[in-house]
Amino acid sequence: MEHADKILKEKEALQRKINILETRLSETNAQHKLSSEGNVSDSPLLLEFDVLKEDNILLKEDIEFFKTKLIEIAETEEGIFKLEKERALLDASLRELESRFIAAQANMMKLGPRDAWWEKVEKLEDLLETTANQVEHAAVILDHNHDLQDRLDNLEASLQAANISKFSCSLVDLLQQKVKLVEDRFQACNSEMHSQIELYEHSIVEFHDTLSKLIEESEKRSLENFTGNMPSELWSKISLLIDGWLLEKKIAYNDASMLREMVRKRDSRLREAYLSYRGTENRDVMDSFLKMALPGTSSGLHIAHIAAEMAPVAKVGGLADVISGLGKALQKKGHLVEIILPKYDCMQVDQVSNLKVLDVLVQSYFEGNMFNNKIWTGTVEGLPVYFIEPQHPAMFFSRAQYYGEHDDFKRFAYFSRAALELLYQSGKKVDIIHCHDWQTAFVAPLYWDVYANLGFNSARICFTCHNFEYQGTAPARDLAWCGLDVEHLDRPDRMRDNSHGRINAVKGAIVYSNIVTTVSPTYALEVRSEGGRGLQDTLKVHSRKFLGILNGIDTDTWNPSTDRYLKVQYNAKDLQGKAANKAALREQLNLASAYPSQPLVGCITRLVAQKGVHLIRHAIYKTAELGGQFVLLGSSPVPEIQREFEGIADHFQNNNNIRLILKYDDALSHCIYAASDMFIVPSIFEPCGLTQMIAMRYGSVPIVRKTGGLNDSVFDFDDETIPMEVRNGFTFVKADEQGLSSAMERAFNCYTRKPEVWKQLVQKDMTIDFSWDTSASQYEDIYQKAVARARAVA
Repeated sequence: MEHADKILKEKEALQRKINILETRLSETNAQHKLSSEGNVSDSPLLLEFDVLKEDNILLKEDIEFFKTKLIEIAETEEGIFKLEKERALLDASLRELESRFIAAQANMMKLGPRDAWWEKVEKLEDLLETTANQVEHAAVILDHNHDLQDRLDNLEASLQAANISKFSCSLVDLLQQKVKLVEDRFQACNSEMHSQIELYEHSIVEFHDTLSKLIEESEKRSLENFTGNMPSELWSKISLLIDGWLLEKKIAYNDASMLREMVRKRDSRLREAYLSYRGTENRDVMDSFLKMALPGTSSGLHIAHIAAEMAPVAKVGGLADVISGLGKALQKKGHLVEIILPKYDCMQVDQVSNLKVLDVLVQSYFEGNMFNNKIWTGTVEGLPVYFIEPQHPAMFFSRAQYYGEHDDFKRFAYFSRAALELLYQSGKKVDIIHCHDWQTAFVAPLYWDVYANLGFNSARICFTCHNFEYQGTAPARDLAWCGLDVEHLDRPDRMRDNSHGRINAVKGAIVYSNIVTTVSPTYALEVRSEGGRGLQDTLKVHSRKFLGILNGIDTDTWNPSTDRYLKVQYNAKDLQGKAANKAALREQLNLASAYPSQPLVGCITRLVAQKGVHLIRHAIYKTAELGGQFVLLGSSPVPEIQREFEGIADHFQNNNNIRLILKYDDALSHCIYAASDMFIVPSIFEPCGLTQMIAMRYGSVPIVRKTGGLNDSVFDFDDETIPMEVRNGFTFVKADEQGLSSAMERAFNCYTRKPEVWKQLVQKDMTIDFSWDTSASQYEDIYQKAVARARAVA
């Protein structure tokens, strides 16, 4: 670049000299004109003017010639700059190629799937081809500039023939020096280009050699790579296969136990045999497995979840997310996790992999008779799942809905008994049976009062109540349907409700379980008082086995950087995608989009009293008052509440800043989380709450009431009594409109007046770890302690 500056200065000097010559020429022309007008008659003087005129014409031609040459020099300079730019690009390409080779060599022992390697190979070959084209282009530029010396020689000859002023000769000397410098630089560039071409050719050969070694190594590990991509799915399939053989009485109980131990250990022999026999008869796979069955031990636990919901196959509320999220987290920690669900006719069958019915019927007791149950198996989110389809005339789970039937107590009492019967008849030595909410609370008394007496007593029972609002009460006589002893259980210290003479299923689970949990530490404190809805005294009696564990969220499903429902994926380091999703939602819902920075408030909830419907209503009007936009997604099982919000939707029908979508739409929920700037959760009580965690993961700042799990996960941005690094939202205490208004005003002020502070808050919220890993570790700890105590007694 310094040399280029020098050339430019020389060019400017030449231009100044040309300007002087042009000035002299103009003066001479003026003198000639004056002489002509003065009728000069002196003949010698006329001759002198004629000579001068001829000299001026020659000088003018020389000036034009020099100008042409200066233009050619300028073009040559431009070519030099282009050549230097091409060389810089080649240097950068070479460095990138070298770094890719180093990375490839470093990762030889960490091969991914073969298809991924071929994609990398194709990209690298494209890079090499591009680089080669650049080299050829640079060579063409060099060839075009080799005739520069010929141009200079022609220029020098022309000047000698003209035999004009010394200035012209000095100009030629300057041009000669300049061309010499240019030629030297061309020669150096040419030499460097050839050396780089040789280096690229050598690199290509080395790359193909390395690639051949990588492919060879990849083929050796192909089975490991295949299973490494989907270990949960694979082992779940093998586990279901073994259990199916046992239930169908194709293998003995001892053989099934040995094979289950191998599954727990992730024994590679089972995996390889399973993959080797894919597409063949099950008998071949079974024979191969039985040959490998050897006794063994494992530190992993065998955990069976019995529940009424599981996401995404049968989802009503947060319980479904807990079953799949906790199950996957425990599975990743090396435990054998199974799920048992009712086979609803309305469940999302397309979310189940390899759904099939076993060639066996499991009989279970109900209302004095034995009823057959079809057993279906499949994998959901990589977890092995058993679906129980009762062959009962009441068609318990063919009702086109999950809950809300007049005989729900009867339906789920039947299911609880059938689920335990399935475990019992399969001969499994389960370590933990984890039941959830009142729908499967019957499991605890059934296990200890019925099945333990039959020798099925290896497990310890964990019961989780996700919401003490729902306790499953019924007349005491109804317990007899599933085979429980009414006289034995209808007592104040067992299953009789504390407030009236009915039977309480949740109370029975609290009394009979080895472990009792709820879904957040704050909610565990609240339910020991009025929040217990009549069970506070029972919880105090059993406080030593009762604790609160904050739920997590499934960070694979709720991940803005991979979410397939979003218009644009994004992360905390690049928030442009969030703005794009906001614009997309506005277009989808026909919201105003004139002001991109106009704050958007989201709310995704069931419209029930617990969720603070009067505060949600107030938040809609308050958002409109503050100049924001509001989107509500959710419906109500209560007709009066549903009608009320339908009226609000009609009121704002022509307002392009308010939208109420009074239904549940999973895909739309993802879009709302991604688009919203703030997220409202004004619950009267909230055992845990997942929406505030999901909102933060998507960069939507929560505005919540301090209760239950909201109090354990959201900390007020303006609260100076807590460290700044943990402040992540806006909170209020009293369940009234004034408290909510204050929190919303503070949030809107921060958003509009301190955009940089708001951005930092959003980025901080997106990086908080709300995964199931920590929660699963807490469950793992209490499971293992319960099992250890049981083994010590035995």
